Amino acid sequence: MNTSSLITRLKCAVVLILFAILGLGPFPVTSLLGVYVVIFRPQWFKNLVARIYTNE
Repeated sequence: MNTSSLITRLKCAVVLILFAILGLGPFPVTSLLGVYVVIFRPQWFKNLVARIYTNE
């Protein structure tokens, strides 16, 4: 596994854990982010997925 891919995966895991903690409040952050990604397909998300699955 590539080191940069591992670092990116760890960063994503930390952010998702933070979103899960924030989701315990009255505002569902993770669900809204998921809907945003599905509807608008932002470039930053495509780049993030590319970095996670890189095989250099």
